[in-house]
Amino acid sequence: MDIPSKADVVIVGGGIAGCSIAYHLTKLGITDVVLCERRQLTSGTTWHAAGLVTQLRATRQMTELAQYTGELFGQLEAETGQATGFRRSGSLRLATSEARYEELARGASMGRNFGLPVEAVSPGEIKERWAPIDTDGVVGGFWFPHDGQVNPADVTMAYAKGARMGGARIVENLPVTQILVENGRAVGVMTEKGRIDARTVVICGGMWSRDLAATIGVTLPLHAAEHFYVVTEAIPDLPKNLPVLFLSDEWTYYKEDAGKLLVGFFEPVAKPWGQKGISESFCFDTLPEDIDHIAPHLEAAAARVPLLEHTGMQLFFNGPESFTADNRYLLGETPEVAGLFCATGFNSIGILSSGGVGKSLAAWIRDGRPPVDLIDVDVRRTQAFQRNRRYLEHRTVETLGLNFDMHWPARQFTTARGVRRSPFHDRLLAAGAFMTELAGWERPGFFGTAEEVANVRYSYGRPSWFDNVAAECRNTAGNVSLFDHSCFAKYLVEGPDAARTLNRIGANECDVAVGRIVYTQWLNEAGGIEADVTVTRLAENSFLVVTVAVSQRRDMAWFKRHVPEEARVHITDVTSGLPMLALWGPKARALLAQVSPDDFSNEAFPFGTSREIDLGYARVRASRLTFVGELGFELYIPAEQAAHVYDVLAEAGGAFGLKNAGFFALNSLRMEKGYRHWGHDIGEEDTPFEGGLGFAVAMDKPGGFIGREALARRKANGTVRKRLVQVKVTAGGEPPMLFHHEPLLRDGRIIGSIMSGAYGHRVQASLGLGYVSNDEGVTKEWLAGGQWEVEVAMKRYPIEVQLGPWYDPGNQKIRG
Repeated sequence: MDIPSKADVVIVGGGIAGCSIAYHLTKLGITDVVLCERRQLTSGTTWHAAGLVTQLRATRQMTELAQYTGELFGQLEAETGQATGFRRSGSLRLATSEARYEELARGASMGRNFGLPVEAVSPGEIKERWAPIDTDGVVGGFWFPHDGQVNPADVTMAYAKGARMGGARIVENLPVTQILVENGRAVGVMTEKGRIDARTVVICGGMWSRDLAATIGVTLPLHAAEHFYVVTEAIPDLPKNLPVLFLSDEWTYYKEDAGKLLVGFFEPVAKPWGQKGISESFCFDTLPEDIDHIAPHLEAAAARVPLLEHTGMQLFFNGPESFTADNRYLLGETPEVAGLFCATGFNSIGILSSGGVGKSLAAWIRDGRPPVDLIDVDVRRTQAFQRNRRYLEHRTVETLGLNFDMHWPARQFTTARGVRRSPFHDRLLAAGAFMTELAGWERPGFFGTAEEVANVRYSYGRPSWFDNVAAECRNTAGNVSLFDHSCFAKYLVEGPDAARTLNRIGANECDVAVGRIVYTQWLNEAGGIEADVTVTRLAENSFLVVTVAVSQRRDMAWFKRHVPEEARVHITDVTSGLPMLALWGPKARALLAQVSPDDFSNEAFPFGTSREIDLGYARVRASRLTFVGELGFELYIPAEQAAHVYDVLAEAGGAFGLKNAGFFALNSLRMEKGYRHWGHDIGEEDTPFEGGLGFAVAMDKPGGFIGREALARRKANGTVRKRLVQVKVTAGGEPPMLFHHEPLLRDGRIIGSIMSGAYGHRVQASLGLGYVSNDEGVTKEWLAGGQWEVEVAMKRYPIEVQLGPWYDPGNQKIRG
């Protein structure tokens, strides 16, 4: 076999994702592409996928990418001459409980916000569209006319043919044995037939991706699981072109194909597979049937579709698919190795994601940044420990079923827990913490009795912990509360060029006096926000950077890749050695004065100041900051002294009303102040001006900063057409809770959506932060001149909208 010695891009893996990326690269003019497939195209997972094509996803960006895929499927056959089997037969999503109907209705509202056709349907209308169903117990559902189905193998071949037509070379039976890395950058691959040099390498290896990446120290956390479906014998008089039917409450979906029914399952307790590795020879293979495992779900399906009771089964199918630790796929440039991209771990939505994935990643490779905000699926969100096989095996038991489980707000994983714990963990549990999890960290959500913690009730309305959180918020406003923020990532940046480097990467002025704290964003060349951080100057050549937990590896990689050439600077992740407690509330100063001899007065310790203090027997860094809108301090503590500091504060705190508080209260408190959360309210597509953070931008500082030119162009235009605003629901009674992507309407027209929400207990209102757009500019006058509503679960409610916060708009409390 003659293989090329070099290429611009080498793609590893010939499933639907790899072939789509090759196709889309050639569409952008990147034609020197080689795709290496270890066996035959589609032979891993793609060949046995169900081929469902749905468009509503969890966010605007994911929905738009899925919409693009559906549009592409409609034209790919005409372009390439290769049949795809695409049929736009629509889909029905059904609910057998009021809670599920609420979830579906909220999703439908979100979809309409993005221009997705959807309508509510009654049980009778469902029966009209899907005659074989027994609608007993069905509350209602939603009809998505643009959904459909496709033949996965055929559409992959169409991608491959299109890629070849564009100049790409696709080589089967060519296993890649190693990714080649030099000086931290991918430079090619080694195959069984020799080396191929490349500027960019893309891993699309499906369930083999984790192990291939691990050989070069790259984390791609995914694990295979057994996935089941059955195919009936031909059914006489079965209606043709039935919509795809989703009945998530019963963990089941139904697809008509050639006069038969395919019935598939996303059971809540899955079977991980391939724990000891997956054979390189695996090719179009299936797994043992294990009918006992799916029997309960098959029996439920027969009750829901009675004709199944007397229909023979032609095929009991079991094949492996890969699932990730958070049920979202892995896309983008890896944080460990520059020039190494991935598109893998698709959690059974690879077919419907393929077009958007290919288009996005191709543009990312060409431009060096994603074309749209892809934070949800960006591989940089992963944590290094998640490569652990045992962790992934245990989590996969749960993640397969998450496709159909209730997507409750604040729903917590129940598997593979406890891997990252702060030094305060046991004390917080003893105090009644209900632990939530983020990036592996165990974090208190709320505090309650043993019974309350053991019996949490999720809800799209007021969850079971609503009153607990209200008490924590009231205590923070009236006394003082202690928050465990050890999960926040901390970097020590040192060297003669540390200040110059931070000033180049950060938009605000970071060359400040020792002991000052700077709030800033790290921007991309388009002015979008890549990170939202605080920078504390510890000494002349030493700084502490603090960022959110989920960005720990992302922000480290961003910093390293944007350090000016030859700069004398070094960055060290000190997160594990520097736990942090936040002490917030009007009595915080008095409590600290009780346990420390230092002066915490306004004059001696003004807002935005940081210094080392004595606390008990320990030395602690205290930074006067807040994320809740009350007086307070962040305490950075050496890990070996952390438990001592907690105990000292707890013992002295009783006289000041000190209570523990969790992250649910934090979200409520920060929402009242309009404090932004990166990844929800601000991100890669949002500039500081649009996010209301212009105060954190030093446009005229010497040397400029990354993204300055883009911001200068926008500022010269003088009009901010998109703006983050603060929303309060004014409906009487018990107002709906806001979470994300609820449409915002001005005078009856959708002009934006909520990005995040919470109930504000200090102002006693349902609140949200959201973006609105207006070609003539988003101004106070324009906001005040319209009639505003928010749509929640297909119903509209009156709201108030403003630019400033609802609580303490003059910031008197935090500076008092």
